[in-house]
Amino acid sequence: MAKTLIEIKRTLDDQIGKRLKLVANGGRKRTVERYGTLEETYPSVFIVALDQQENAFERVSYSYADVLTETVELSFVEERHKVVVEQ
Repeated sequence: MAKTLIEIKRTLDDQIGKRLKLVANGGRKRTVERYGTLEETYPSVFIVALDQQENAFERVSYSYADVLTETVELSFVEERHKVVVEQ
């Protein structure tokens, strides 16, 4: 991903509405892998609408700092198991 918070936000602004794979730190040495769609970006956070058949809740939000510090990793996908572009 990009090197600054502004670059990360701009990159995500261009990807709104696209499917992604989200890998996040789940605490206690666990990672959580989810699929969804980048729904909205705001000045400090972005929102991902999760696939309903796999998750108990509809949406999650993360800050751009989470991406910068690699607490959250995003990979935009074309199909469920085929990774197209990792930025």
